[in-house]
Amino acid sequence: MKDVLILADIEGSSGCWDYAASAFKTDAWARACLEMSLDVDAVARALCDHGAGRVVIQDFHRTGYNLLPELIDRRAVVRSGYRSGPVPGVGHPGKCRLLVMLGMHAASGTPGFLPHTLTSRIDAVLVAGKLVSEAELFAAALAPYNLRPVFLSGCPEACRQARRDLPGIVTFAIDKNVDPRRFDVLAWRRRLAEAAVRAMDSARGQVYPLEGPVRAEVVLRQAGREAGRIASRWKLECRGDRVIVEAADMADLYRRLVHVCYLTPLAKTFLPLSIGLANLRGRMGLTWARRRLRRWGYL
Repeated sequence: MKDVLILADIEGSSGCWDYAASAFKTDAWARACLEMSLDVDAVARALCDHGAGRVVIQDFHRTGYNLLPELIDRRAVVRSGYRSGPVPGVGHPGKCRLLVMLGMHAASGTPGFLPHTLTSRIDAVLVAGKLVSEAELFAAALAPYNLRPVFLSGCPEACRQARRDLPGIVTFAIDKNVDPRRFDVLAWRRRLAEAAVRAMDSARGQVYPLEGPVRAEVVLRQAGREAGRIASRWKLECRGDRVIVEAADMADLYRRLVHVCYLTPLAKTFLPLSIGLANLRGRMGLTWARRRLRRWGYL
């Protein structure tokens, strides 16, 4: 039996059909949290039924508090909020050896559904001229722990990028161009779970090859002042709207991008406090969503 780590995002889930559903403390987001939780439950339940070892689910959207654990199979472990390391956000992956990424989106600068890489403030992350997706960064960050990315779901463009960058991975798409009122979520969710089980059985995915060094160009949406401010803050090279990030390999690049996107040097110095405050905000937001869902009769 292989332990499985599931990273769950919301943009490629069955409940997110516009930006409002991916935002924070909107009615659309509350409903998306419900559907995202049911998507994750379907996959976790199927993997457990099919003989997976420990299934660990990391909520990996925005605040890290979007999943409703009470709706997810109790054989799985739901981890909300973020941890400082050793893998930023995830913490330590433990004995997990298979990586499943659910509800993913495409990279910044590509035509997918709500595409972005880490933050919408970034127009593109380029390495050797190629646009980098979050799926690739996550696979790289977990490579030192021998996790093999075996399955990814998301919009068709996110799936295409995963197949390009992560050899052997199995993907399952959700068409975001359809009318959500006519979307058969139950049938889609059943097929999603079946595809995840097949991916676990085949386990053709490969540990991401960490080669270096890596030189990345981070293109900021607001050119000039913001790029210069970020570069100065982290003592990086700046070229117009581009901040240059040098890293030992792609796993190191992920760590450095987390600093650039989410932290200041002061926040990094007091990282436990910074993460604690961010997680508190996330818990409060999810409490707000639960109240909405109960009022509407979903819980």
